[in-house]
Amino acid sequence: MAVRADLLELGADALAALANVGFVKRAQKDLAAGRTPTLTTLDDGTVEARFAEDGIITRLPSGRTLRDADCNCSASGMCRHRVMLALAYQARFGAEGGEDGERWTPAEFDDAALAASLSPSVLAQAFDLARAHPVVDVELPAGAPPAARLPMASVVFYARHALAHARCDCAQGGGCAHVALAVWAFRQAEDILGADVRRATVEVRPPQTRTQTRTQTEALTRSESARALITRVDALLRGLWLEGAAQPLLALDARLQAARADAQTLGWHWVDDALDELEQLLHALHARGSRFDPLRLIGVVAELWARLAAACRFDQSEAPRLPARHVLGVGVKGETPLDRLRLVSLGANLWADEAGTDAAAEGADLLFADPDTQTVMVLQRQWPRTAGAAPSARTRRVAGVPLHQLAAGQVLTASASRRANGVLEIGGTARKTGVLPLSPAAWDALSEPLRQRSIAALTHHLTAQSPEFTRPRHVAGMVNVLAPGVLTLLDWRWDAAAQVLHASLQDDEAAPVMRLALPHRAAAPHAVDALARALAGEWGALRAVAGPVRLLAGEAQMLPLALITEQRAIVPQTEAPPPQAQALPQGSNAPPQGWHARVDATLQWLAHLLRQGLRHQAGDLTRQFREQSERLAGAGLTQSAQSLRAVDENWRAGRDHLPGLLASVILHLQEMARGG
Repeated sequence: MAVRADLLELGADALAALANVGFVKRAQKDLAAGRTPTLTTLDDGTVEARFAEDGIITRLPSGRTLRDADCNCSASGMCRHRVMLALAYQARFGAEGGEDGERWTPAEFDDAALAASLSPSVLAQAFDLARAHPVVDVELPAGAPPAARLPMASVVFYARHALAHARCDCAQGGGCAHVALAVWAFRQAEDILGADVRRATVEVRPPQTRTQTRTQTEALTRSESARALITRVDALLRGLWLEGAAQPLLALDARLQAARADAQTLGWHWVDDALDELEQLLHALHARGSRFDPLRLIGVVAELWARLAAACRFDQSEAPRLPARHVLGVGVKGETPLDRLRLVSLGANLWADEAGTDAAAEGADLLFADPDTQTVMVLQRQWPRTAGAAPSARTRRVAGVPLHQLAAGQVLTASASRRANGVLEIGGTARKTGVLPLSPAAWDALSEPLRQRSIAALTHHLTAQSPEFTRPRHVAGMVNVLAPGVLTLLDWRWDAAAQVLHASLQDDEAAPVMRLALPHRAAAPHAVDALARALAGEWGALRAVAGPVRLLAGEAQMLPLALITEQRAIVPQTEAPPPQAQALPQGSNAPPQGWHARVDATLQWLAHLLRQGLRHQAGDLTRQFREQSERLAGAGLTQSAQSLRAVDENWRAGRDHLPGLLASVILHLQEMARGG
């Protein structure tokens, strides 16, 4: 009798992903209480479990996943008996559970395995999808199962010996065309980069046409419509730099909408998404909203130009580092219905426009992670704001639940969809959505690269990221969970001038430092107090923190949106008012030193130029360019100094290269600001 290796590989996390956490815990409890089923392996490999106490019989055929098992209980879908069958089998024959740490790749699944696990119609659908050459990110992380991030779904492979146990977050849940695409992507990554590849981006081709041809990719940026869009975006960016972002929106809306329409027609999803963010930032600027960030504005303007320029260059290369369609977002599906989900909150970010402005609004971005696929999603809500009314997003209801409860909870839903940029939508049917509190152990199911176990590992992860303009866009940016187990507070201080609470953390390794920075906002007036109480140890030692993170002067800096302590989870921006104000140690944040100070000052100055426009600057602009160039040169940044002088010469001469020159300067300075 052959032992079912596929069942031995399914650890608790895999079973939770294929069934759910509740069934796993219930099954473990029943087995611990001695309610073990009688197991029989039939001649065809089917495992049969008989439960004496209630007469239930569950059968799991070979090569099939748990949801394909036959069970005569009253459950309409997944049930605890299926999970108990797997756990009882492991208890009898010895579970592997992936604990040996051996890495493997789904490229090992051959065509016979695909044909055995997937129906002919599903394989035909996969071939149709592959003919569009979708771009797939493949990951082989240490200590976690292999995963593939497709434009329309994410696939995780939980068993080396059974393709049936691959989990897809699409509405089908598995056994779908996305699984075949993921396998082909791993094969092609191995063909191109070798067997030792751990992370790669590949343009999937149907297996019989895996030799790439240049014909189709050249059409991406060389067609007449593509060149027209590139010209339109260049003119839009040039107009922004010359006339300023503060110019009347009426002068910009028509250009923005025309560019977005062209990008949507071409299917350049990431270009359209960047234009959408640019539009939101411009509206936030005019509404004097807390969402506006001048440095983010120059970042998006630089990204737009660089993304188009990179796509053109990759199109012309015989061996591009990335496919042009990956940079442009070609083939990305607008919205994907999702399978049943367990979402773990990573916190919330509240915002509000200044009351009394035209179309003033307030809103919230709630961040969630799917432990099954390690995918970050953002639930966004917005409400009109009336003059004289204080921001009240915390008390609003979302999906039938108070926002503060949802922001500090775990969501179970069977009515959700996800856009390509990570925006989550949960249907309004209360019967299909439930919310549980976020427990101190809620993030334990998260793994790399989302969850990092040390500050050193997080810093290395951020350093290894490719430039933002080459990556798929995500509405939350780079979000990570730092969970080393113990975090030591080195110092913290309230910068009254900047209205920001700063803190410095170390972990057990006591090597690098991570900085926290939480600004005070009227939309979340008690957030600073909540963070201060957590840092002061009111709820026990700090164990983990989550939020958008970036490198600044070689150190990780995070906007803390959620924290886990020994006693509870804290979401600062949705916490209730404290019984009394927390005493804060006073002191300003140490400004960048040396050449970092020059880089920071130049980026701030460029943000001011973009806001006002080159044509509307007070004083001698040429002198300002010269002085900024001299400061950079004095700090040893000769390349940036030369680029600034070229910008001044270009715009005064009325040449057409202004957006590209400024984008190059900004991107170079941003990369310098990241370095240590």
